[in-house]
Amino acid sequence: MEPQSDLVRVFLESVHPYDSLPQDELARVAGSFSRREYLPGEDIYVIGEPLKGLYLIKRGAVEVTDRNGVLVSILGPRNSFGERGLMRDGLAVTSARAVEPTVALVLPEAELRRLIAGVPAFERYFNRHRPAETRASDLTTLKVSDLMARDPVSLPPEASVTEAAQLMRDRHISSLAIARDGNLVGLITTRDLTARVLAVGLPANTPIGQVMTPDPLTLTPDALGSDILHMMLERRIGHLPIVQDGKLKGIVTQTDLTRFQAVSSAQLVRDVATADTVEEMAAVTARIPRLLTQLVAANNGHEVVTRLITDIADTVTRRLLKLAETSLGPAPVPYLWLACGSQGRQEQTGVSDQDNCLILDDAATPEDMRYFKALAKFVSDGLNGVGYVYCPGDMMATADRWCQPRAVWQRYFRGWIDTPSTEAQMLASVMFDLRPIGGHTALFRDLQAETLAMASKNSIFVAHMISNSLKHQPPLGLLRGFATIRSGEHKNHIDMKHNGVVPVADLARVYALSGRLTEVNTRARIEAAESAGVVSVSGARDLIEAYDLIARLRLENQAALVKSGRKPDNFLAPSDLSDFERSHLRDAFVVVRTMQSALGQRAGALG
Repeated sequence: MEPQSDLVRVFLESVHPYDSLPQDELARVAGSFSRREYLPGEDIYVIGEPLKGLYLIKRGAVEVTDRNGVLVSILGPRNSFGERGLMRDGLAVTSARAVEPTVALVLPEAELRRLIAGVPAFERYFNRHRPAETRASDLTTLKVSDLMARDPVSLPPEASVTEAAQLMRDRHISSLAIARDGNLVGLITTRDLTARVLAVGLPANTPIGQVMTPDPLTLTPDALGSDILHMMLERRIGHLPIVQDGKLKGIVTQTDLTRFQAVSSAQLVRDVATADTVEEMAAVTARIPRLLTQLVAANNGHEVVTRLITDIADTVTRRLLKLAETSLGPAPVPYLWLACGSQGRQEQTGVSDQDNCLILDDAATPEDMRYFKALAKFVSDGLNGVGYVYCPGDMMATADRWCQPRAVWQRYFRGWIDTPSTEAQMLASVMFDLRPIGGHTALFRDLQAETLAMASKNSIFVAHMISNSLKHQPPLGLLRGFATIRSGEHKNHIDMKHNGVVPVADLARVYALSGRLTEVNTRARIEAAESAGVVSVSGARDLIEAYDLIARLRLENQAALVKSGRKPDNFLAPSDLSDFERSHLRDAFVVVRTMQSALGQRAGALG
């Protein structure tokens, strides 16, 4: 073997996913690389030219720019680049230039494709597509880790049966794990306390170690739900501790299984639709976090998860409208309740406030307005009562401004388009995401078409909307990492809403505006924009893949928070991700920034 190949092999041992290769295969791959040196300022490749292979930086630094010359990243040692163009058509989709003396290793395309096809670690690392297969949302196919209660309540074996009984009473649980130094040694249930303590007259200070079930049956976190069912049925037990390497990790009970099977979006919709009070609806919406974890664990696409969760909010709204009419009497004139924001786009997650408005028939009188003000308050208060908190920016039908006849809404949109001030841009961005929820949809149908026609024809307004859409930037740090929050509660985290999904939603909204597209959902807008020729096929595909990854990681993080007993939020720590997840996420943010740059150039041309 050549000495140079030996050096390459040693270097590759520190680079993922090459570090997953067996030594003989690693040696063979190392021999496939060629070595290239670049001076500061020297082009490695420019956009549109054929790529020589996959580039891997051994020493130095490389700046990557998009087709508009906008810097998207600076890469250092052990970073790869060029794979996006290589895997598409072999042509560079960015430009790369050395910013200091740089040594790059180049892997031929054929060798890269061989590794992707034959080595799972390479396929996961370089394949940016969402997996085609999804698991059914079925109890039997889910892993125990998705079902178990984490950090179960436990006591040492020296504790008394009285302590155990009191703890089970206070925590409303039917079993206790008995552990010493985190290691499971036994299990005690309420049935054990009845049969082994009370029934035989043991004193209250009896150590639970004397009456517990020692060395109970257990499962590991990677077991399947079917394993739980089969073991419980065969052994006639109702509690299963979950143990890994002797350490207690969780517990699953028959009650957990019953609750899991009872949670489905259809069940929640049905329960909301038949609820008679806000309190009853609140009890239903309290199950949404559990539904979220179940849907994510079943590997459903983010667009499926958010659609199902939004359907519940829609049903809650329509039920409240019905209850409002029952309380206040029939509406004096036709009306339409609409949602905007994430509910309007059908993209709600486990964290949502309310954004809504009312469009009224033009025949509405001042007396009618008092009725609709009361209706808006009834519904908005009800939404807040079930967990959809009041909008901090007061974008709600309770505000006089957002409860108006259709003719007033026409003037609103015309004014925003004709005079695109900063406020007008913000309001237009929100209101272009309107979606009818309950009432007479005809009040909106023609209004939407008229507004899209007016807006798309006004190049100045479009340019302002583009500029507004670029205010939210992906959290990219130039030097390899992410631009995380620097202080406060969420220090070293990324805001996956405002710096993750929102930039894509803003892009999609402009595409819809430009193409007069009636779709409101972000993913649907990008697909429609591709079909209409508003955005290139390659650009749309890249953006959808990037959006899918960003949205999926956001949901997975929320589900993880719920499973750990915390409230879901939008803040993700990059350190919690694997190496290849961080790499993919960064690539996704680069795609978003690149698409923003392209749109920014268009705004400049229009302006």
